[in-house]
Amino acid sequence: MNVIGYVRVSTSGQAKDGYSLEYQQDEIRLYCQEQGWNLLHVFTDEGISGAKVDEDTLEVDRIGFQNMLEALSNQSVDAVVVLHTSRLWRSDIVKVLVHREFKKYGVDVKSIEQPTYSIYKKDPNDFLINGLMELLDQYQRLEIALKLGRGRNKKAQKGGYAGGRAAFGYQSRRGHKRIEVHDKQAQTVKRLFEIKEQFPTWSLSELASQLNQEGYTTQQGKSFTKVQVKRILDRKELYQGLYRYGDIQAVGVHQAII
Repeated sequence: MNVIGYVRVSTSGQAKDGYSLEYQQDEIRLYCQEQGWNLLHVFTDEGISGAKVDEDTLEVDRIGFQNMLEALSNQSVDAVVVLHTSRLWRSDIVKVLVHREFKKYGVDVKSIEQPTYSIYKKDPNDFLINGLMELLDQYQRLEIALKLGRGRNKKAQKGGYAGGRAAFGYQSRRGHKRIEVHDKQAQTVKRLFEIKEQFPTWSLSELASQLNQEGYTTQQGKSFTKVQVKRILDRKELYQGLYRYGDIQAVGVHQAII
């Protein structure tokens, strides 16, 4: 069985009481040897009182602990070995977060001083733990959605690109705050509005047919349909330089096409 060790000392008092890093490491190595387990590595955290929880990401903010999680994601590990589960958590909230991360990788906890302990062992407390884990996951998803929404609204209020698929005639690039003109598509957009102005009574099908006859194609290189023509015409404000995102409308920072 492949295992990883984890040791932590948060106070000088714990070191004096037999929880020194060296003592924990020696005990873990000896225990793994007795059990016939393959100890891959021992991760260490020192000088941290308890564990700080990052409220933005709902993660345990320990360097050694985060390095251990990275190792779990990159190699096959069956369990994390500790002297006592208090080395991993000392509060219910941290316990829930640790359980969530370990279960994500199918990893159990082996405690030298609590030989029967398992995060997969069924007892009444599991109902509470599992319920809290579900609530935390839901909270995290909602929090991320809210933060993304606030950020996008701020961008839109300033006329910037708030995300989503760029309209025909434009292209978006990762990390850029504005959409950019797609030269070839922009020529198609210009021509469509020229035809529309020249023949205002034409139907959508007639407009599409004219574009196709002149050799213009869609983003996929196919012939235009009336649905695609309507989509472009409905975005006239965007092509004129206005940016709309939901109920927000502002002068766009993007270049107008018509």
